[in-house]
Amino acid sequence: MADEKQNVEVKSKEYIYRGKPLDYLKGLDVRESAKFMPSRSRRSINRNFDVIEKFVKLCESQASKSRKIRTHLRDLVIVPKLVGLTIGIYNGKMFQDITITHEMIGHRLGEFAMTRSKVNHGSAGIGATKGSKAQKK
Repeated sequence: MADEKQNVEVKSKEYIYRGKPLDYLKGLDVRESAKFMPSRSRRSINRNFDVIEKFVKLCESQASKSRKIRTHLRDLVIVPKLVGLTIGIYNGKMFQDITITHEMIGHRLGEFAMTRSKVNHGSAGIGATKGSKAQKK
């Protein structure tokens, strides 16, 4: 019985987005892949398809030269052709490297690079509180 479990091959899970496999969606044009997006993303893609296509071409050329992809375009909708790429998204201070996965399709780049971080306050300085070191009037 133990031998049977070892001989069973583990099949890699095929990613499906809205009933279509990811390989099929990657082969589609940006406007054709928009048909499988939610309505708000679809509307944005159809209005700005030229910007998205230009960014996808830039990503492909940068990846072929093995250079980092960096962008300020936080409002860009993630399309299936971007899956698997690592993109540096500007958060107002620095570029955060984000690896695009199949679960991010239809979302925007800015959702994954937070602009606000947690504030870590230090201890109060001398004279900031009415402790023993503060001078009394």
